[in-house]
Amino acid sequence: MKKKTTSEVKETSKEDKAFAFGKTNWLLMVVSLACILIGFLLMTGSASGEQFNPDIFSTRRITVGPMIALFGFLFMIVAIMWPNKKGE
Repeated sequence: MKKKTTSEVKETSKEDKAFAFGKTNWLLMVVSLACILIGFLLMTGSASGEQFNPDIFSTRRITVGPMIALFGFLFMIVAIMWPNKKGE
């Protein structure tokens, strides 16, 4: 059996440490997660309680918040599918 030289050992250890996602992928995923959280925060509000509260039908809660959250989920797919460069 042939003994491996130190340069061969270093090359194989670099290959073993290759990750599926690069730095760009992680950055895009963090941005999309922030969009999702902002969307969910926009959908929150006070409970209607005993009395009728017309604020539950506000545009922010039923239109803007879900659209931003949906954009965040779609952007997460883009972040995962973004091509990884070999140099990262």
